[in-house]
Amino acid sequence: MKREKPYVMYTLFAINTVVFLMQYLLPGLAIENQLGMFSPSIVFQHQYWRFVTPMFIHFGLTHFALNGVILYYMGQQCEAIFGHVRFAIVYLLSGVMGNFASFAFNQPTTLSGGASTAIFGLFGAFLVIGMHYRDNGAVQALTRQFALFILMNLVFGLFDSTIDIWGHLGGIIGGALTGWAVAVPHAQDRFSTRARVTSGMFFIFAIVLFVFFGLRKFNLFL
Repeated sequence: MKREKPYVMYTLFAINTVVFLMQYLLPGLAIENQLGMFSPSIVFQHQYWRFVTPMFIHFGLTHFALNGVILYYMGQQCEAIFGHVRFAIVYLLSGVMGNFASFAFNQPTTLSGGASTAIFGLFGAFLVIGMHYRDNGAVQALTRQFALFILMNLVFGLFDSTIDIWGHLGGIIGGALTGWAVAVPHAQDRFSTRARVTSGMFFIFAIVLFVFFGLRKFNLFL
């Protein structure tokens, strides 16, 4: 059976590349300032697109290259497992959740961005797969590798102020909940309907909670 090409991953990679090239070639546009996660712009100027767009911008070549390489290899594996539509949902909603976490817990003056919120969501989703496929040695080996990578990155984040650790944590949570909710195709026996619905509800609850904490920084409440 011929394996389908990861069209969604290619599309996401292309979008990230085009946006980065625009940032590099057209610095006068200040794209990172217009699209990055910046809490005051959301609260006072109602620029709600900033809950989505930060996952497509990067700060420098190293930042873009690292996320690009991980997206290329990790994305292929996840898209093959989840399928095109489910993979797109997991990636995008993980990035959104990571941005909401950044909004909630970063300092109000912090400008953040990067595909890592969504990429960490893929790691979170894969950990969920590992929980449901304990009988698959290959999946378990990858799960252990990804879990170690997550742990190392979170530890480094504690000592590097340039890393948006809240965005990463939010991405992991979003990926785990979304991955559980959408499940793996043809695996109804491993993902119960009750657990899937519960995961979706927890996702919504987390978003509401992050909004509350984000507004609280500005002494605003719902």
